[in-house]
Amino acid sequence: MPVHICEQPLNLAQAWQRGLAAEVGGIASFLGVVRDLPGGGLQALELEHYPGMTERAIEAMIEQARPRFGLHHAEVWHRVGRLAVGEPIVYVLTASPHRQAALDGCAFLIDYLKTQAPFWKKEHGPAGAQWVDAREADDAALARWGISARNSA
Repeated sequence: MPVHICEQPLNLAQAWQRGLAAEVGGIASFLGVVRDLPGGGLQALELEHYPGMTERAIEAMIEQARPRFGLHHAEVWHRVGRLAVGEPIVYVLTASPHRQAALDGCAFLIDYLKTQAPFWKKEHGPAGAQWVDAREADDAALARWGISARNSA
């Protein structure tokens, strides 16, 4: 299964092993971590998802990326639950016969995840807890792939 949603720490070695194959010439990966608020003070980032729907949405993203970039393999690991600053939150791995396709496929999936995956984030900080809105920069990143997203306020 190419999509892993979990509360436990990510198992990155498993993903690497599945990406290896004789026809693969390049493996690209991205590890996203929880960053602090500007000025500090983030106590935790809480992620929620809709089980079943989230996995299907991410699988559909991967199915779009495979033929578009000629990917031999693609995997997404995403944490949910309560996370501390510095903890890994998302890991994307793509494998292709050519390095540029693996790199582009990985970037595409990250941009897609930031705007289209059904996750809800809540920041717990000095002023209490608040839900995180989508950002215009994330919509713009997805637009470079020819996909329009209007998630930001």
